[in-house]
Amino acid sequence: MMSQPTPSPRITSFKEFYPFYLQEHQNTTSRVLHFTGTGLLLILLVVTLFLGRYSWLWLLPVIGYGFAWVGHFFFEKNKPATFQYPFYSLASDFVLFFQLLTGKQKFRAK
Repeated sequence: MMSQPTPSPRITSFKEFYPFYLQEHQNTTSRVLHFTGTGLLLILLVVTLFLGRYSWLWLLPVIGYGFAWVGHFFFEKNKPATFQYPFYSLASDFVLFFQLLTGKQKFRAK
């Protein structure tokens, strides 16, 4: 059964949300899957715009969420924060991607 600690009281800022997001992304495989999905999403976005294949845009959420949700359901064993905080979660995916890319965050969480 998936666990999801419910933050209390309701989170009202990105500054409050991001530590919660990182807590929900401790598994190394999950972080790799999130990084891969976000990276592929960015590549697909650039290629789609460059080639003018706008019909491919529907693949963006499939790729982005597909990799992330596999990480949550099979490795983190928790419910993605996307369901409760969709915008903070999306922003956090990109922040984590760039922090992993630059080494500010590690794939193996402490």
